[in-house]
Amino acid sequence: MIDFHCHVDLFPDPKAVLAEIEARGMYVLVVTTTPKAWKGTSQLVAGHKRVRVSPGLHPELVAERHTEMPLLCHLVGQSPYVGEVGLDGSPQHKGSYKRQEEVLARVLGECRTLGGRILSIHSRAAASGVLDLIEEHSGLGVPVLHWFSGRPRELDRAISLGCWFSVGPAMTRTKKGRALVEAMPADRVLTETDGPFALAQNKSGSLMPWDVSQAERDLADCWRQEEAEARDTLMSNLRRLTDIANGIPLKPRTVTL
Repeated sequence: MIDFHCHVDLFPDPKAVLAEIEARGMYVLVVTTTPKAWKGTSQLVAGHKRVRVSPGLHPELVAERHTEMPLLCHLVGQSPYVGEVGLDGSPQHKGSYKRQEEVLARVLGECRTLGGRILSIHSRAAASGVLDLIEEHSGLGVPVLHWFSGRPRELDRAISLGCWFSVGPAMTRTKKGRALVEAMPADRVLTETDGPFALAQNKSGSLMPWDVSQAERDLADCWRQEEAEARDTLMSNLRRLTDIANGIPLKPRTVTL
């Protein structure tokens, strides 16, 4: 199983979650919400061979944490993965939208300068803005749009720009989400949970990393495949991204805002 967008460090008992991830043989990308969280989270997951941590700055936190941008740019040089980054155009975050654009443009520029990265990108109520910046920064690497909720024409544009997608149970349980998933190229899809922020069905608690099993079943249905075949597709996709990540040169840089 693969959880390509999870906030393991923000669960009440992250060590217990990691132990279960290990026991199940899962592959997990732990995305961070602030650059300062990267060091502690990296120490937390040390020794877990199938778990990776990416430095990020969540768009919801840009207003108060944008001064951490120099650290984020430095960390981009140390990791083949970057996230969570992106734009959020929902009403409560519109006041920081211009600053969000500046931050994301800076991050994408760093990724391009360093030879490309694999990015987990937030685009809630801001798909067009995110895609504009991706298009402006060709060579940034592989953008993976997390929990994509844009319009069908925005999805078409994302596909044409080479974007990948991470899909979780909270997305596949809705009619709109399933319609978007069915239009995504199966060879550019990975599973995610966005736990602990995303909730299980009937709001019975947070999604756990192993709840990607529900997304696997839903993807198999969308792709008209057996579950085993869908899991094989997902693992093939992950191997391709892992090969890209393994070829990314890491070279920390001193960066100023």
